[in-house]
Amino acid sequence: MTLDRRGFLKTSSALAAALVLARHGGAAAKDSTAPTPYAEAIVIDGNLVPPFDDTGALDQATTLAVKSSGLTALKATIGGSAGDFAQTSADIDGYDQGIRANPALYMKIEQASDFLLAKRSGKIGIIYSFEGVEMLEANVERIDHFRQRGVRVMQLSYNRPSPFAAGVLSPQPSAGLTALGRDAIQRMNALGVSLDLSHCDEASTLAALAASSKPGLITHAGCAAVLAHPRNKSDAVLRAMTAKGGVVGIYELSFLARAPQQPTLDDYLRHLMHALKVCGEDHVGIGSDALLMPFDTSPESMVEWNKDIAARKASGVGAPGEGPPPFVIGLNRPDRYRVIADALGRHSYKGRVIDKILGLNFQRVFAETWTTSAA
Repeated sequence: MTLDRRGFLKTSSALAAALVLARHGGAAAKDSTAPTPYAEAIVIDGNLVPPFDDTGALDQATTLAVKSSGLTALKATIGGSAGDFAQTSADIDGYDQGIRANPALYMKIEQASDFLLAKRSGKIGIIYSFEGVEMLEANVERIDHFRQRGVRVMQLSYNRPSPFAAGVLSPQPSAGLTALGRDAIQRMNALGVSLDLSHCDEASTLAALAASSKPGLITHAGCAAVLAHPRNKSDAVLRAMTAKGGVVGIYELSFLARAPQQPTLDDYLRHLMHALKVCGEDHVGIGSDALLMPFDTSPESMVEWNKDIAARKASGVGAPGEGPPPFVIGLNRPDRYRVIADALGRHSYKGRVIDKILGLNFQRVFAETWTTSAA
């Protein structure tokens, strides 16, 4: 989901941080069962909302809680689902300022070598990305502009039809990928911008993968074979993405289980293991589409959350079954990746597979797609 959670996070981060520190004794304990020592692993989340304040530095408790995640980098959504050019430009300014205000915690990821720099420095890298397309104003040249601002991942639609492609909530059969969408893909390929197809419908996704000269990403989704839902991807889409060399990140949204059930770790693993079965170990990752900090389920917080869900439904971008908060029971914590790694180990997955899922697969595809060619 792409909601403006900054105000929500400012009011809940302190409480969430205190809970995390109490749980972990102030720092994440080393997990000897991880294939690679957890502190040494490359951990990349394909879609996540970090605690952020573009007016100054985060407090110490929040900073320590964020560092306890073990993250190397995360992909953050800029501009929301419907941000126009001006709003999105302002959001980029805000992220730039927030990173400058927290120089020991965050850094901006602009090239593939930055992942190792983030790991060595102990900072968490932030990859700027788009889920909406309104900021492009149906103009392929806007891709150039935002690439210069550091946006490294873009989509072609957000649930509804766009000038570039049909979304997962588009009337079916859809028009699929448009001529302008093909031009946009060609431009992204040339400029080194990763193509994300998480919110495109099946026809658009298959056509976009065929049109792209580089791997296509599905940074946050589930598996339709496990639970049918517009936001979950069919095996045909997963195979096509795999054949192109891409990665699918499994999310924590309510679409992993039947509404109104809050998904559990078992639900999450069913989708993750199905993706591994269909795609293989080189093409699956984690794309939480959640908050890095624990989601605040207090009555006051849920009132605000439900207002956001109602607004999404009224605007036409809300998917069926939206309502339960974006977290999986058992993963509502900054170091969710440690829990996933441990669970995969209990299911007898080898160390190299777990390392790839934690981050190496996303690292590879970002490196492959961020190369540039003659414009």
